[in-house]
Amino acid sequence: MTFVPNETIPVEHNDPINARILAVSEDKIAGFVREPFLEIAERTGLPFEIVVERIVAMLRAGTIRRVRQTLLATNLADGALVAWKVPPEKIDAAFDYMSQSDPFSGHVVLRSTDAVTAGSEYKLWTTLKVPHGFSLRRHGEILSGIVGAEHFRLMPAKGIFTLGVGHVRRKNIAPGSRAERPATMIVVQPAALSEKEWTVLTALKREFAPEEIRESPWIARAEEAGVSLGEFCAIAEDLTKRKIIGRFSTFLEHVKPSAGGVRVTRFNALFHWAVPPGREVETGGEVGRHEILTHCYWREAGPEFRDVNIMAVAHGTEKARLLEHKAAIDRHLVESGIPVSYTNVFWGGRSEIKPSEISPQIYRQWLTDHVT
Repeated sequence: MTFVPNETIPVEHNDPINARILAVSEDKIAGFVREPFLEIAERTGLPFEIVVERIVAMLRAGTIRRVRQTLLATNLADGALVAWKVPPEKIDAAFDYMSQSDPFSGHVVLRSTDAVTAGSEYKLWTTLKVPHGFSLRRHGEILSGIVGAEHFRLMPAKGIFTLGVGHVRRKNIAPGSRAERPATMIVVQPAALSEKEWTVLTALKREFAPEEIRESPWIARAEEAGVSLGEFCAIAEDLTKRKIIGRFSTFLEHVKPSAGGVRVTRFNALFHWAVPPGREVETGGEVGRHEILTHCYWREAGPEFRDVNIMAVAHGTEKARLLEHKAAIDRHLVESGIPVSYTNVFWGGRSEIKPSEISPQIYRQWLTDHVT
């Protein structure tokens, strides 16, 4: 089924029909689904043709920056959040290199604090993944030499409590809104894939071009992987059970304004809490149940950040509103009897968001090209 682009089709995220679609398509389609676009149509109660027409139009306009099956890449590659201390005169060039020339760095963000505090000199933050068997620290050392970083701090995830997006449906969430039960921690554990599973996964995770957004979108991907559609789906469903495949998602361009000048969000906040050792799982469950959060992790930030061990991310259009959400979480921790020795907020500025490459073959070639 092919749809001809139509300039009269609304493409902003806040159009009522688009918002209805995005409230589902951003992060409500969990795991591998054989007919993802039909699933979105069924959940929104909209005709399939309208759903496809709108997603295609938003993708072409840049409102949606990518459509893809996501992976729980923490189980497929060694990963970490990395804070970089870079001299001010080199930081823009370092940002450009990380975002444009290192395929293994994903989210690249310049962050600041409202006051000089622990770790505020670490202004460049990235996510980093390298395939199993390779060294995150060695990769960081190579990048440090390239961009002139003075120091970096690796913060691997020890547990995941919240992982999603859903910017549209979160716009009207009240401070303190939370799930009935604490979030369950996903344990980060390495997974081994066969050569055939890697082949299927590589075809599965590639972004969808507008012309691929249609009924039965996996037929061509199965052909690409050299397997039948039935085998392709069976492997994908098994990888879902093994917690290797994440959600099917339409990712909004939430950092930059749309072609029409509309922003999905204006601020992103990285919240920090330091809690007593041994209470990380409990605290992550209580923090992660708050609906405003798109991410919540147990990470060890070390003495540079006053031993922060729980981090979470929230997005919004008003800074004051995000601080209200943070205050509500802080109150809930007090009410839950969890002592917090330190807390802070790192605000995101310039940002580039891209998936990190996790292919062992591509990584070996990168090492060959960058290590003499």
